[in-house]
Amino acid sequence: MNSKKIVIIDDDVAILDSLGTMLDFEGFEVNTFERGSEIFGLVEQSYEPNIILLDMWLSGEDGRDICKKLKENERTKNIPVVIMSASRGLEHTALESGANAFIAKPFEIDDIINAVQQLAS
Repeated sequence: MNSKKIVIIDDDVAILDSLGTMLDFEGFEVNTFERGSEIFGLVEQSYEPNIILLDMWLSGEDGRDICKKLKENERTKNIPVVIMSASRGLEHTALESGANAFIAKPFEIDDIINAVQQLAS
């Protein structure tokens, strides 16, 4: 059983459901959110995920802005963030926002699991 805690933030409910189910099946503890701003409420409750999987384009929010805020926050600055996007060619801007990695959609579950294994403490 894997005890790593993963937060997935994506405004596509189908992605949240499928990715959350797959990672849960792999033994991870998964929390999902449709809005990036919800992560801050979670960490204020002293929940510390090992990694955050963050969609770049959220409804009304830019995942890169959320990532910057996470990296500026003393409580969350060391949590690895993986930005995911179907928009190819934006890896550079994702990494500039402080993301630890970029994964293009559609992704393979193995890509996600490998990123989690490499980045999550």
